[in-house]
Amino acid sequence: MDHVVIIVEENKPAADILGNSDAPFINQLAAASAVATNYEAVAHPSLPNYLALTSGTDAGITDDCNPPGGDCTARVRNIADLVEQSGRSWRMYAEGMPGPCGARNSGTYAVKHNPFMYYSGVTANGANCAAHVVPFTALTTDLKSASTLPNYVFISPDMCNDMHDCPVETGDVWLSRNVPEILASPAFTTQNSLLVITWDEGSEESNGVGTVFTGSAARKGYMSGARYSHYSLLHTIEASWGLTPLTGNDRAAPVMNELLK
Repeated sequence: MDHVVIIVEENKPAADILGNSDAPFINQLAAASAVATNYEAVAHPSLPNYLALTSGTDAGITDDCNPPGGDCTARVRNIADLVEQSGRSWRMYAEGMPGPCGARNSGTYAVKHNPFMYYSGVTANGANCAAHVVPFTALTTDLKSASTLPNYVFISPDMCNDMHDCPVETGDVWLSRNVPEILASPAFTTQNSLLVITWDEGSEESNGVGTVFTGSAARKGYMSGARYSHYSLLHTIEASWGLTPLTGNDRAAPVMNELLK
């Protein structure tokens, strides 16, 4: 794969999304794409799931603490380390973040949904952090060519558009405005690229979440009932790019190759 773009929505079990008439765009996209119907988040609350998705561990962080420093720093290797070492590029796009490398909550921006602000390897160098952890508004420019869109992209909508503070319908409308722009970009129309839409966690009753693979690298009209998790998604990226798994968690998780072409 040339590019992987991950969009993480918030706090909705699969049953609240798949088949829900309040999410027409997501369901239309899912029907035409590849869907993992038995995909599990790995924890509660939000932050440990974001860390699992990007480092294969919660790094001992089990709540939604705010960085920097102390027990709220993840001193572990993460996917950005592997991507950089492989000669590839990466960027985190956070909607509502007032400026690059934002470590404080601001308006509808929640730092707990921006996992790269917890990694000491990212934040220790201010200039490096500012170049890689950027406001969502930068994405439109980066989408203009395949060479300007990073190989690894992580997107966190703001607290309303990610369905955390607003209804499912609001998040669906946001996706309907932004996903087509991503899929129509040169990185997706001229290269082999994958867009993944998932949710950080479900509910206390069910931590199963909907996960959709779409884009030029994904199968069309495919549903899988195999058991996967956030560690599986991380392992799938690692395997596709020949990267050594970060931890035993992602190493042991099944790769989701059946959802890819």
